[in-house]
Amino acid sequence: MNADRLRAEILALPPQQRADLARALLESLHQDADPDADAAWIAELDRRAQTVADGTAKLVDWEDARDRIAARLKARRATRASR
Repeated sequence: MNADRLRAEILALPPQQRADLARALLESLHQDADPDADAAWIAELDRRAQTVADGTAKLVDWEDARDRIAARLKARRATRASR
């Protein structure tokens, strides 16, 4: 079976089955993940939470963050479309 046919068959599945399959595929990509990554992320999250708690974090309004994210996505999509 070629990839295009497989993709078409997968996209014809009900949404929940596609989501389950997507989750399984993503998990299969992370089997060789760095075993220290989880501990490093927890330490980073703790550090960031502490900066918020002690008032030293530079916080951004959600509206500003959303606008920045939308602009980045738009630029990325424009770049991909021009290829």
